[in-house]
Amino acid sequence: MRNKKMSSLMRGAWILSLGGLIAKILSAVYRVPFQNMVGDTGFYAYQQIYPLYGIGMTFALSGFPVYISKQVAQARDPFAQAEVTHRALVLMTGIGLVMFAALELGADLIAQAMADAGLAPIIRSVGLMFLTMPLLSAARGYFQGTFDMSKTAISQVVEQLLRVGVILLAAAIAVHRQWDPYKMASWAMTGAFVGGLGATLVILPAYRKKVKGQGTPRTSLSAYAKLLERFAKEGGSIALFAALLILLQLVDSFTVTRGLIAQGLAPAAARALKGVYDRGQPLVQLGLVVATALSTTLLPSLSRSVARGHWAAFQQTARQLIRFNFGLSLAAAAGLIALMPSVNRLLFGDTVLTGTLRMYTLCIILVALINAYNAVLQSLNRFRYTSYALGAGVVVKLVVNEWLTVHYGAFGAASGTVLSLLVITGLLYLQLPRNLQGLDPRRFNLRLMVVVGVMSEAVHQVAAHMPTVSRVDTLRVFVVCVPLGVLLFVVVGALCRLYTVREVLAIPYGRRFMKWWQHHFGKE
Repeated sequence: MRNKKMSSLMRGAWILSLGGLIAKILSAVYRVPFQNMVGDTGFYAYQQIYPLYGIGMTFALSGFPVYISKQVAQARDPFAQAEVTHRALVLMTGIGLVMFAALELGADLIAQAMADAGLAPIIRSVGLMFLTMPLLSAARGYFQGTFDMSKTAISQVVEQLLRVGVILLAAAIAVHRQWDPYKMASWAMTGAFVGGLGATLVILPAYRKKVKGQGTPRTSLSAYAKLLERFAKEGGSIALFAALLILLQLVDSFTVTRGLIAQGLAPAAARALKGVYDRGQPLVQLGLVVATALSTTLLPSLSRSVARGHWAAFQQTARQLIRFNFGLSLAAAAGLIALMPSVNRLLFGDTVLTGTLRMYTLCIILVALINAYNAVLQSLNRFRYTSYALGAGVVVKLVVNEWLTVHYGAFGAASGTVLSLLVITGLLYLQLPRNLQGLDPRRFNLRLMVVVGVMSEAVHQVAAHMPTVSRVDTLRVFVVCVPLGVLLFVVVGALCRLYTVREVLAIPYGRRFMKWWQHHFGKE
């Protein structure tokens, strides 16, 4: 019976991970055709306000649903589960209404703080999505807490499909009717509300059916105040880490355009350059999808080891998680850096700010490490330390970003992001258990540098000897270099014994790879 339940939990975790992965890929990929359709200034107008949407989306997708699911899972019976969810829904409704009112009434002030009054209508469009956030958060949390992950996964995919559809439709109409960038971005941002509404219509019938007849609990204001405090401490910590890059992008929205103007650029030129700088965000998102897709399979094992008190297994799994995140993120970042001129030309049509985008790509490595360290620390219930580290990193970004932008342009802004992530990474590392900070007896880091060095140098040399005059040329570079890079990472990694047999077996299809390798190249 226990094995059957564990199998069900693991299957649910896979379903939820798959839904989240599809949603992330959709969220990253659509920006490439979108930027090509609306240009750098149109991309700027959309990306300036995107962090406000991103924070709300993170609350509705991961932060609050995860916290609510923990409370639901701990409830003693279906009636208690319904009570917990109802209280969370009431609280989230209050939060959603406050956020909606703040964006609708404060849009002009926020736009002025971003040095562009034309952004106000776009900010008001984003505010609408906070009306759908409460029910989505509560219902997703309820289903995750009762281990029915499919409802959350389906609603995530539906939400992103509808949102991306509205965004691309708005861009197409804007190009056809020659709308100005702000009108286009305002209509594109309504995709957040449409997507949230569609996801609500998907998940609401199932939720109402589950809680029907459970009654409505009466709760005092003091009880809601305590619940709000717990939401802020635990749910807020989970949500903020999930929105880490978005928070740093929000700082960019308030400082980069202003800094570029202070540097001497005309406002129109500064906005267009900020749009080019924002190309780094989908590249980092795609790199993180590659870097963390395999490592998510280890998270259930990590939590299970802590719950059962199996500390040796916990340490082993934690090391695997850190090594996978570091190895795959370094490979993804090195590959992007080696191919960046071609990446920039193929996806966006030119090679402007290639050096800046290379600097921004380093975020892939740091965020992957932060995610691994954070998973380890939160599985040990060290929420306070992780929140302090995140706060310190955001403060560093706030303090240095405009100064770096004024003196070094967009490259300075990218450097500010990397610096803030370095601070967070260092602080989290210092909080890890000492046995996870110790020496590296297998010299994993040295082996990894050799593997990634061989891979990136080979890819760079091949790309350098291929023509890149047109987008068709750069597509050929990708067709040759991407499979080459993957093949070299796998083969050289296997020859260097980068990962142990046990670590390889822990990843999807690892057993098949080991059988294939032993069949063709002999046993270890």
